[in-house]
Amino acid sequence: MTEEGQVPGKLGYPGVGSTEQGSAPQGYDRVLEEARLGTGLDVYRRVADGILGWELQRRAGLRVRADSPRAVPGAHVVSGFGVGPFRLPAPCQVVWVHEPAPDGVPQSAGFGYGTLPGHPARGEESFEVEINSQGEVWLRIRAFSKPSNWFYAAGGPVTRATQRYVTSRYIEGARSLAAEGKTK
Repeated sequence: MTEEGQVPGKLGYPGVGSTEQGSAPQGYDRVLEEARLGTGLDVYRRVADGILGWELQRRAGLRVRADSPRAVPGAHVVSGFGVGPFRLPAPCQVVWVHEPAPDGVPQSAGFGYGTLPGHPARGEESFEVEINSQGEVWLRIRAFSKPSNWFYAAGGPVTRATQRYVTSRYIEGARSLAAEGKTK
């Protein structure tokens, strides 16, 4: 075990899968961001495919290495934030996935992943797109986290600002996916 109580290569936080229900363990910082992306099944399907194919991470400026081209339960992904040799790896494991249904509304699609040892935080984050009964398409990002060690805890304000920045980039990425294919 590591000094922080994580088993190498294993998820090391309470409440694994909690983002699927919108809950979080006590003592963890929480994030909930929602953004309206447009209307219609075409928009919903484009965003769902982008989420499940790691495109939100790429459009947020992260370098993505995944052992699966699509989010599936158990898949490992390492996102890298930064430039060149100053890139911080963030290893995660997918803990739940919702695939889009072939038809019908309302429905949602997306996934949640949890942090693995080596990630600067301990916790979980999820990315979900929903189409409601009126055909409106919404993005929902949920997360709960705490710093993985004293070093990241000491950088609290910077860490929170970085998370807000990356979350805003995820939202912009989803908006660009939603807008693709529209005629001008």
